Amino acid sequence: MKAIVQDVYGSVEVLELRDVDAPVPGDDDVLIRVRAAGVDQGVWHLMTGLPYLTRVVGYGLRKPKTRIRGRAVAGRVEAVGRNVVGFRTGDEVYGTCEGSFAEYACAKEGRLALKPKNLSFEQAAAVPISAVTALQALRNAGRIQAGQEVLVIGAAGGVGAYAVQLAKAFGAQVTGVCSTAKIDLVRSIGADHVIDYTHDDFADGSRQFDLIVDTAGNRPLSVLRRALKPKGTLAIVGGEGGGRLAGGFGRSLGAGLLSVFVRQRLTGVMAAERAEDLRFLTGLIEAGAVTPVVGKCYALADAPAAIRDLRAGHLRGKAVVTI
Repeated sequence: MKAIVQDVYGSVEVLELRDVDAPVPGDDDVLIRVRAAGVDQGVWHLMTGLPYLTRVVGYGLRKPKTRIRGRAVAGRVEAVGRNVVGFRTGDEVYGTCEGSFAEYACAKEGRLALKPKNLSFEQAAAVPISAVTALQALRNAGRIQAGQEVLVIGAAGGVGAYAVQLAKAFGAQVTGVCSTAKIDLVRSIGADHVIDYTHDDFADGSRQFDLIVDTAGNRPLSVLRRALKPKGTLAIVGGEGGGRLAGGFGRSLGAGLLSVFVRQRLTGVMAAERAEDLRFLTGLIEAGAVTPVVGKCYALADAPAAIRDLRAGHLRGKAVVTI
């Protein structure tokens, strides 16, 4: 099969389109004929091995433990292991796995759900990581309540676009922060207010929020806290920026420590990949409350370009690789 493979850590130049053996499903696995794969910041971290904390937690100290890149997946079930009871051959599914930038991939049953009927494979592949992260940031970390005022920083990005829609679905008043070129997009997905960070400062003290979801990862905690109500909650998503050892995760750790000493609740978000959250999202998607925002689709051979564009901030919504 064709797959995007790397043997060493590095920039997109280490990625190669190669012919490799197709995976063989184990007893608990679902073999998927991949139709589309989402591109997220985690792909870049696993490709580069940065921050080094990524390697320590089990992805390979000196070289990638999993050589095929990609994690978010949408496709058709080709075969199932003998212990799998929730899926059968021919089912259209979406979820997460290791190695989705390939013609075939194996996933655990507990990380898959049936694909929403009203989505294409490309749209479905844009959901599993980013939408689940947004959901857990709002519901689990943020403890969102109807009527709250919510600020989403990076509202036009992969996670941010879902956070705006989900916060609206939970009954919140939503303000999105983005650049000038992305204002129309953020308004189109339901934001009640939009702040153009190139012209206006959301932390100037004129307004405070019950919940802030920060997906941009480059503002000091002191700035974010100025925009937060005295007993508000800050949910920091992702680990961008920072040094090579801990990256942006250091900011999340610092937030948790500071939260012990202040009335505001400051927390980092480490999303867990669970089928029940995918099924919850399926209900919202099929009801029309949430719609994936796919910025651009790339051929499998162009997966390195997709990662490059993602890191450069050129995309509106999600990048997706089609197979």
